[in-house]
Amino acid sequence: MTSHRPARGALIAAATALVTVLSGCSSSGDGETSSATTSATATSASTTAPSTDPVGAGCSQLPADALATLATQPVGTALAGAPLLSTLASVVGSANLTAALDAQSGVTVFAPANTAFDAVPADQLNALVADLPRLTSVLQHHVVSGRLSPDQVVGDHTTLLGDTVTVTGSADAPVVSADQTLLGAADATVVCGNVQTANATVYIIDQVLVPQA
Repeated sequence: MTSHRPARGALIAAATALVTVLSGCSSSGDGETSSATTSATATSASTTAPSTDPVGAGCSQLPADALATLATQPVGTALAGAPLLSTLASVVGSANLTAALDAQSGVTVFAPANTAFDAVPADQLNALVADLPRLTSVLQHHVVSGRLSPDQVVGDHTTLLGDTVTVTGSADAPVVSADQTLLGAADATVVCGNVQTANATVYIIDQVLVPQA
């Protein structure tokens, strides 16, 4: 019996050492998991969503409380609440398109400001509003598929009318060429863009656009 005691002691010592090693491995594994989790969290935090802040010199005409209200409303309804767009809201109402715009999902609207309509001679504007089929086509031409952020707005975009509107320039200063406007005299530039409504992103522009013949 005495001859077996050293072996038993050695066995106990080996078992103790094994438990110590396994405990160390467990701690190391937890540390690795913690490090991986921390790294993933940091990576996630560094990935930012596209900005929803309005851009453009004319955005000062849309106070923060107005922007907050617009963001909760569908675009057809929201137009009436934007001081810069009261004429467009009236024209959309004349064409019975308010509900149709409200029903859209994920679109971008190039919205002519009041000054864009003011620049159109009265007889020409009245003739447009009186011609319902043409007015409907013109308004549909201002709406394109997808909610475009400033870095996506430059390019060719398919409209609700089924044709194309081409935006050039840069994310900071997008432009629609004069030959795509109703008056054909000046490029359409953005007064205030990346304005959010419940179902659309709006770029307020200083010219009325028209479908290409």
